[in-house]
Amino acid sequence: MAGPKHPRHYGEAFKRQIVQSCGSGKPSREIRAECDIARSTPRRWVQGIRDSGSTRAADNRTPEQNELIELRRRNRRLEMEVDVSGQAAPVFARRQA
Repeated sequence: MAGPKHPRHYGEAFKRQIVQSCGSGKPSREIRAECDIARSTPRRWVQGIRDSGSTRAADNRTPEQNELIELRRRNRRLEMEVDVSGQAAPVFARRQA
């Protein structure tokens, strides 16, 4: 079941095979129909391999994008810690009293 919450994961060899098929002149429409993949997927893989030689999203990001992702991840973790501390404070206050 593929969808936003359950994306499909393809192996590197499969991705490179699709990119090679795109490069050989086979219509993208046929490739997508045969492999049951989304419309933008082959285009993204081709662009990734052309730009950095890799289909992995992390390899194709700019340093600024990686930094932003890391800062958002850290911010979520810190917000969670504050939330947990806020919930635990009344419990510790009752123990002290």
